[in-house]
Formats: sequence, C-alpha cells, structure tokens
Amino acid sequence: MALASVGLKTHIWNNNLKSTVLLCFYPVLLMILVWVCAYIVGLFSVSSPGGMSSVTDLSSSYANGILYNFWPFITGICLIWFMLAWFFHTSMIRKLSRSHPVSRSEEPELYNLVENLSIVAGIQVPKIEIIETHARNAFASGIDQKSFTVTVTRGLMNSLSKDELEAVLAHELTHILNRDVRLLIITVIFTGMIGFAAQMIWNNIRYGYVYRGSRGDKNGNGIFLMMAIAVVLWLGYMATLLMRFGISRKREYMADAGAIELTKNPSAMMRALMRIAGRDRIPETTDDIAQMCFENAKPFLGFFATHPPIEKRIGIIAEMSGEPVPDEKSLPPVHKDERFGSREQDCANPWLTRTRGNR
Repeated sequence: MALASVGLKTHIWNNNLKSTVLLCFYPVLLMILVWVCAYIVGLFSVSSPGGMSSVTDLSSSYANGILYNFWPFITGICLIWFMLAWFFHTSMIRKLSRSHPVSRSEEPELYNLVENLSIVAGIQVPKIEIIETHARNAFASGIDQKSFTVTVTRGLMNSLSKDELEAVLAHELTHILNRDVRLLIITVIFTGMIGFAAQMIWNNIRYGYVYRGSRGDKNGNGIFLMMAIAVVLWLGYMATLLMRFGISRKREYMADAGAIELTKNPSAMMRALMRIAGRDRIPETTDDIAQMCFENAKPFLGFFATHPPIEKRIGIIAEMSGEPVPDEKSLPPVHKDERFGSREQDCANPWLTRTRGNR
C-alpha cells in the first residue's frame, strides 16, 4: 500500500494550511466572544426610554466601542498565551502525563527502534519519554524538530511483541511526519484559553454568588449577567472542542496507513490495536493528553468520541491491505524474549527503583 494511495502528501499540506487558518481563526473567535459578552453587559447596564430597540442599539454601540478600544489588548493576550505554550508545552505535557525522558543508554532497544523508523520516514529522531504505568498507550507531541517527542507507557512496552510495538511507534512517527501533532497542539492551546476564561467566570459565580451570596446585588442582575457570559464562553469552548474532535478522528486513519507504509506489516498493527483495546486509559491524566494518545476509548466529557472505534480501524486496515483480520482469541502470548525488557533487570521499573533509592 503506497502512501500516495491514501493522499498523504495532500493530508500534510492540508494540515499545514489548517494550522495557519487556526492561528488566524482563534483570535477572531475570541474577539467575537468579547463582542457578545460586551453586548450582554450593555443589555444589563443601559436603559433607554425608546424601548427595547433603543436598548439593543445602545448595547451594540457599547460592544463595538469595547472591541474597537481593546482589540490590541485581545490580540496581545492571544500572542502571549501562544508564545508561552510554544516554548513551554513540552514541560507542560510532561507534567500532565507524568512522563520522564530516557536516553539510548537507558532504553537501547526502544531508542534503536525509533531511530530506525525515523530513518525510514526521513525525519529527525524525536525525543523519547516513558510513562510508568501498566496502561497500554503512546502519543506524539511537539511543534518543531526541537520539541517533537514520542511518549510510550511501560505497559505498552511490556505487553506487545516487538513488531506490534514497532507498528505503534510508526503510527506516532507518522503523526509527526504529517504535522498532526503541530495542528493538535495549536487547537489545544487556544481551546484551553477559552476554557480557562469560562472556568474563571464559572468559579466567580460559584464562590461569589452561590457560596457567599449576592452581597450588594439587590436586583439580582449580577448573577444573571455572569451566567449569560458563562454560557457564551462555554458555547465558544464547545465549538472549538468539536473542531478538535473532527481533526483527531480523521488523523488516526491516516496515521494507521502511514505506519503500515513504514513497517510493511499490517498484521502487527491490527494485533497491536487488539492488545491495546480496553487497556488504554492512563491513570490520573487529563482529557487533553488522552486525546493525543494512540487510543482513547473514553469519550471527552462523556459525550464526544476523540478516536474512531478500534474495530473500525482494524476493518479499514484489513480492507486496504488485503490482510485477514487476526483472531483476537487466538493471539499468541508475548514472551519475555519477544518484547522490550527481556532481561530481568530491564523488566523492573527503573523509575520506581530510582524513587525507592531516594527514600
């Protein structure tokens, strides 16, 4: 199966275009949200003997004035937020996922496998990190060559055969090659900005009005104003989430196809998906990290699927490659000599060992 047959070059071009469009779209969306919030403030604060039509006209003028006077400030906030995330997103992701970087000397087999796949893909070898958990998952992150990173869980390394792990790593490297990771990071950055603003308003409602009471707000207009603004911000947040989910679901099919192109082993990819199914959830991680992962069975907020069903992914791989779907009940067990960490000392958890040694 050739990469050209699945339109990979077009997909990469589209991702680069989408990244540019999103960089322009999110500040515009934020300004729209500011205008609507200012309009709501105008409705609650202005009064006119001319009736409701005059009130709406005055509210529109008020919102236009706010946007005209503060658009440089809004643009500056977007730029500062994005620059902070651009330079510190790697450390943020590491903290949220509880991963730690590893070197070639610490994980030689894993490092060599990633290096070999990177050479085949024609990309620079990314950084490698590990999450010490029994969950079976992996994800790629980063914005440029200096920050591209592949993170895998210890459970994935210890539960998959080498060719299956190779397929998962090739999937994540394809995300880097396709610039999926850059596009997703950009959406996470700006979605987080709007979500943060909505959460701030909601917290103000909870602690300022619900718990402490509406002191000084005799007419009760304050609570209704804050709730209206919170609803507007949450609607904007949900709009950005829907865009993220659409991007995430489509990119998984492309990464599966790219991984098979790199490994020439569709059976290994299907077996890997079967072994990961139902065991992907990384404890104590965030939904943003889960969306970046190879598999995320738990819907975001309980409603929105961020990844296509594993059964569908397997079916598409079988259809495109002509390879029969493996019998899940007959999957051979993975022995120590077939997986990473075949030596007894390698099977131990070095992170826990290091921690115990410091006690």
